Amino acid sequence: MAIMTFIRIAVAGLLTIIGSVGAILVLLVRSAAGFHVITRSWARIVLKVFGVSVSVEGSDHIVPNSAYIYVANHASMFDIPAVLAGIPDDIHIMLKKELTRVPIWGWALAMSPYIVIDRFKGRSASESLQEAAEAIRSGKSVLIFAEGTRTHSGSLLPFKRGAFSVAARSGIPIIPIAINNTFSILQKGSLNITAAPITIRIGSPIDSSGGTTREDENRLLEETRKQIETMYIEQHE
Repeated sequence: MAIMTFIRIAVAGLLTIIGSVGAILVLLVRSAAGFHVITRSWARIVLKVFGVSVSVEGSDHIVPNSAYIYVANHASMFDIPAVLAGIPDDIHIMLKKELTRVPIWGWALAMSPYIVIDRFKGRSASESLQEAAEAIRSGKSVLIFAEGTRTHSGSLLPFKRGAFSVAARSGIPIIPIAINNTFSILQKGSLNITAAPITIRIGSPIDSSGGTTREDENRLLEETRKQIETMYIEQHE
């Protein structure tokens, strides 16, 4: 690892600790708005530390003060800061419970308005999906990575049904998102970071109202994947 990369990782780690402490403090006074300001600021500063820029295409598909289910591909640890910095919305991320066990950062996540899922307990996962649906109906936008994990190859992985179950339960529109170029910045299992511009492409909203059956969920999955496939540029090692 190059010395400059090591320094940047150390700086990003320090910024994450500082941001997490700040988030915990604002959450103690129940300021969700303050939490979103901190997370967005953290994302933009961390991206600058690594020399990464973010451009967004299709933001006109987002109507201000509306709730959406953002469904995105997942290729890199840079996906989350890119979305937080680039999407003009206060997004509530659906995340794995394991992440909340990380000291300081995980504590902030556990206290946050984000939605935590225990993937190893079926009943808990189902309850989390219902919680997500209720949060969206109350006016909160949610981000779900449809593949459930980061790709190892740069190609899209199969989509899991969770995001589309949430959509069918809530009746709130899905907005497909393709996050491009993060795979070339940082691949899963690597610490080799290469600065590159990220492009987020926002697709057309998909109506999720009208049905809650497995067939309805499969239809939403197929429509969402088709849009993301069109917008996503595959990258390989």
